[in-house]
Amino acid sequence: MKLLITGGAGFIGSAVVRLAVARGHDVVVLDALTYAGRLENIAPVADSGRCHFERADIRDRPAVERIFSRHQPDAVMHLAAESHVDRSIDSPADFIETNLTGTFNMLEAARRYWTDRDRFAQFRFHHISTDEVFGSLGPTGAFTEDTAYDPRSPYSASKAGSDHLVRAWFHTYGLPVVLTNCSNNYGPYHFPEKLIPKTILNGLMGKPIPIYGKGENVRDWLYVEDHAEALLTAVQKGALGRSYNIGGQAEARNIDLVRTICAILDDRRPDSAPHDRLITWVEDRPGHDARYAIDPTRTMTELGWQPRMTLREGLDRTVDWYLDNEDWWRPLLDQSGVATRVGTAR
Repeated sequence: MKLLITGGAGFIGSAVVRLAVARGHDVVVLDALTYAGRLENIAPVADSGRCHFERADIRDRPAVERIFSRHQPDAVMHLAAESHVDRSIDSPADFIETNLTGTFNMLEAARRYWTDRDRFAQFRFHHISTDEVFGSLGPTGAFTEDTAYDPRSPYSASKAGSDHLVRAWFHTYGLPVVLTNCSNNYGPYHFPEKLIPKTILNGLMGKPIPIYGKGENVRDWLYVEDHAEALLTAVQKGALGRSYNIGGQAEARNIDLVRTICAILDDRRPDSAPHDRLITWVEDRPGHDARYAIDPTRTMTELGWQPRMTLREGLDRTVDWYLDNEDWWRPLLDQSGVATRVGTAR
């Protein structure tokens, strides 16, 4: 297949790009290279002959349409999005413009391209979304594909809106779409302002490790390479108009997650142990959802996918990656706000 992957230089997108190329697909990466998109993330496959980069913003519809015309993709995997809750609280307009207007532009460009090619049967528009559109859970239960939407932040509201647009283009125009909603990702190339890399890097540098509230918020963690495999499976095998939840089946409270990372750092850097002495508490953010959990039964039964990585194994691999790749993360610490933001699960 030839895949057009928006946001392909970002954290999750680049994992999809690297796996897709390894499996023999041709990939066109569409990315605006904002603060979280980096060419270094796709450098491992840049010279493969199968990876082509187009710097463009999904808010620029003429540019998007030119890329469709130039590359003639078999499928779109739409990952480009603003995805940081704290940033959405500070600057909600960026999230509306990218996640809603940008998705509208992608849908219209895809519809025009699909129609001009006489609605060829192989085409797919795969929209990648988040479990945050479902709101917050109590102590039990899990989100299914039928859970009612209840977004609580500008970020999750903008993603919920984009999901609705995609479904509307399927029902109104017949555009062949597939949707997926994932739990919290982690792994290599994760931008340093997020909870897991923030904990790792602050621990390495002997800086305070900030945690919101009492650290009792629960998230379901999904190793990014497991997610990439699920996404490639969904774009090829997913039923049109259907949505699939993708989760790691690895719930953890934020405080327990941070303490596990500190224990791994104690093992890797014993001279600086104990790293959990660096944990500090900060005032909780507005509208902080208590718990997320994904029920991935549909994805597992219909698509034959399941997560392979346990949370502990994934955290071990992630810590080791950051220890081995200081040249990747060190320059990012100088970007505006990265060093001072509290690490968030999303």
